[in-house]
Amino acid sequence: MRATLGGTCLNVGCIPSKALLHASEMFELASKDFAGLGIKAQVELDLPAMHRQKADSVAALTKGVEFLFRKNKVEWIKGKGRIDGPGRVVVTTADGAAQTLETKNIVIATGSEPSRLPGVEVDQTRIVDSTGALALSPVPKRLVVIGAGIIGLELGSVWRRLGAEVTVVEYLDRIVPGADAEVATAFQRALTKQGVKFRLGQKVLKAEVNQIDIAIDQPAKFKGGTKASPPAIPDPITLTFEPVAGGPPETLGADAVLLSVGRRPYTEGLGLETVGITPDKRGVIPNDHFRTSAPGVWVLGDVTSGPMLAHKAEDEAIACIETIAGKAGHVNYAVIPSVIYTYPEVAWVGATEEELKAQGVAYKAGKFPFTANSRAKVNHEAEGFVKVLADAATDRVLGVHMLGPDVSEMIGEYCVAMEFAAASEDIARTCHPHPTRSEALRQAAMGVDGWTMQA
Repeated sequence: MRATLGGTCLNVGCIPSKALLHASEMFELASKDFAGLGIKAQVELDLPAMHRQKADSVAALTKGVEFLFRKNKVEWIKGKGRIDGPGRVVVTTADGAAQTLETKNIVIATGSEPSRLPGVEVDQTRIVDSTGALALSPVPKRLVVIGAGIIGLELGSVWRRLGAEVTVVEYLDRIVPGADAEVATAFQRALTKQGVKFRLGQKVLKAEVNQIDIAIDQPAKFKGGTKASPPAIPDPITLTFEPVAGGPPETLGADAVLLSVGRRPYTEGLGLETVGITPDKRGVIPNDHFRTSAPGVWVLGDVTSGPMLAHKAEDEAIACIETIAGKAGHVNYAVIPSVIYTYPEVAWVGATEEELKAQGVAYKAGKFPFTANSRAKVNHEAEGFVKVLADAATDRVLGVHMLGPDVSEMIGEYCVAMEFAAASEDIARTCHPHPTRSEALRQAAMGVDGWTMQA
């Protein structure tokens, strides 16, 4: 039960993580890149202040949601809700008092929580999930990230910029499984150049927090040691893993471990059984145009099928309420963008090359590197590229994949184009301002038919 509005994204997800991503990127730019721009600066990390500005941003935005509630005459009942049969919701407040609400429609939008892994016990001190990783202090000397998905790579990059040695251990043989393979390979190469180490194709067996007995003004004492020859101080955490393909186990020492192996729908204690709703084996509540199997009970967001993204949930919320109101609510799931807010950023929408090949769809590809983009070049941020995939027969844009500077802000152009069923030629013949990084979007579209002009 959270005391503020905004859900996971605003409180312990998208917003605080982006605050740390931005601040850590500014810290690294000032520390390493300013000199090359002719700027002399002495930079010092103030981690408590960095955490404070993150908290201030979150607080301001949660208050903004409260304002919107008041403005739109939405009643906020604070407490933990539980369905208690058809048309009934019982809300238990922090002091234990219960209130029963009766209604015609119930919308389940309880979101998700971090998934767990056997053998890795999260204590939010040494071994943390995504929530604990937002509040680490001090900066760990060595951070091991379990999972090479979006959340793990974003938060790993934060602490790498602030001084941690980061190693990512991943079960699969690649990073970011939902992304286009070519983009994922280039992305891994970029992160490796920054100092992130990867151990792919590895199954984590356990993470052990080692008990260290340190007395005031005394050397550390460990079993088997003596004052004359104390044993070496053990690592705070020992992570044990083995190759998925087979082989002997290995260990890694760490000062902190971030468990980031995905998220699971939050359905615990919701009273679903009182209306006959049974989640599937993954914990997902099935839906048919937001309707559950129970009359008058609706579902949307992370707790049901589809990508666990805040903007997907927002679209579903609009469509769900429109449907309840008797209108034609609709979400185009083929045009839900994904973004990784690292540096460089990764963004994509639509089908990957692997998906098109698996579906037997004939397509053409256009690609343009940021090294040939004048604005990216003068800004010293020319790593990455834009790739456009279009139907070979109709030229309709089927997917767009980007790795580069601020691509999170540019992917929206192709979302609009795809909503209007645009052809790559429509983008190729649309004037873009010069010099901007957005020109790379046009040049990649030109490349679909082989008439790229700037490379």
